[in-house]
Amino acid sequence: MQEKLKVALIQSDLVWENAAQNRVNFTKKIEDLNEDSDLVILPEMFTSGFTMHAESVAESMEGKTVSWMKDLALKKHIAIVGSLVIKEDNKFCNRLLFVEPSGKITHYDKKHTFTLVGEEKVYTSGKNKVIVDYKGWKICPLICYDLRFPVWARNVEDYDVLIYVANWPTPRVSAWDALLKSRAIENMSYCIGVNRVGVDGVNSKYSGHSAVYDVLGEQISNLTPNEECTEIITLEKRHISAYRSKFKFLNDKDIFSLKAE
Repeated sequence: MQEKLKVALIQSDLVWENAAQNRVNFTKKIEDLNEDSDLVILPEMFTSGFTMHAESVAESMEGKTVSWMKDLALKKHIAIVGSLVIKEDNKFCNRLLFVEPSGKITHYDKKHTFTLVGEEKVYTSGKNKVIVDYKGWKICPLICYDLRFPVWARNVEDYDVLIYVANWPTPRVSAWDALLKSRAIENMSYCIGVNRVGVDGVNSKYSGHSAVYDVLGEQISNLTPNEECTEIITLEKRHISAYRSKFKFLNDKDIFSLKAE
């Protein structure tokens, strides 16, 4: 088990529906990291922006972006996390990939599709919550709209870190701020949100507000809103264990079961 986990948050603009250029841009950002990290987190749909044009941007699990993630993870000795549009069995999904330096890939398909813009009409909803064990850290990766549904994120697996990758628009960013903090507090885990900045191809505006909260809901990151920026945050196991031992709130959690529709 590794006591500390160094996580790089990359808050970036995205080139609309241009996977090749986004890969170039993120290659530079990852290679320019000014210190060694264990994990780098990219926004939701980092190859395209949040698009409903699935057919024109979709890739396979053997496609260029997955190969790029594997190659760069190996080269930099770092795990890479982000979501993109994947076509599988003639269906499209908004799939988060957790790619380790070893080449191991764990994937999570977005459970809560964003009905406000008709995401459910284009993308197939995922059914399974995923926990990644990486360097002795239990990590729960989720995507954007999942943030509004605390039952899905409830810490029944004793995970250490909750991650949200997102394209969360500026008009609702106050909800993003509040919910990230809430998920950290109620689950007594680190909670990380990585959101994009800029304006996308349908004129939606994004202001970032990427952040890391500790188990008490204190923000421990300092990324600048509305700007492309990167920050490396060190997470510590002893912080989690100390406060879970002192405040045994998770011992009193409700027992329930989930049924994915």
